Amino acid sequence: MVFSLVFTSRGIHSTCGAVPMSVYKLAARSNAVLIVTAYLGFHRLRGYKAKYMDMSLSSKTTWTIGVISDTHGLLRPEAIAALEGADHIIHAGDIGDPAILARLAAVAPLTAVRGNVDREAWAKRIPASNVLEVGRVSVYVLHNLNELDLNPKAAAFAAVISGHTHQPKQDLRDGVLYFNPGSAGPRRFNLPITVGRLLIKGGKIKSEVIELLNPVVSP
Repeated sequence: MVFSLVFTSRGIHSTCGAVPMSVYKLAARSNAVLIVTAYLGFHRLRGYKAKYMDMSLSSKTTWTIGVISDTHGLLRPEAIAALEGADHIIHAGDIGDPAILARLAAVAPLTAVRGNVDREAWAKRIPASNVLEVGRVSVYVLHNLNELDLNPKAAAFAAVISGHTHQPKQDLRDGVLYFNPGSAGPRRFNLPITVGRLLIKGGKIKSEVIELLNPVVSP
């Protein structure tokens, strides 16, 4: 079963620092994909309510998760092409334009966090941290890794996804994958234009960085 926790705007505002640990424990007790999403005000709910949707993924053992970050208002066609076919997409912040979220959500279910440049009214509805549960694998998402305020291993996270630096990075520390897909938006200096991909199979997680454009050649 796949289920989505839908927050009210008020609820997100009060919990934007992190998803409550009770949510992690709930996810750990379920063999499910957990999508923690921002509630955009289409309904009026009090507190937290869970909406359950059967997506026929209960027998699935392999998932592909597309990872994108730091679009800064620019969603390149090359990025969309690289994300096509993913079972889920993560946007690790500095979105720049809410239309980007809508476009990504049309490709696959989306988990997103806001970044430091996402300061407009629409961005306040996007959480600062988020959690994706895929089978037995838990993934924590935030924009700036320096703002991580929990112990991923103690909280049973297999991976921490972040952005902010515009520099792709894959690092395994203490059994936890720290993955930054780099920036898919406007090029900064000579840094690459990239997205990422997670392959989750049998409770294991692997990552790769996908370069979208040819690198800049210095004269």
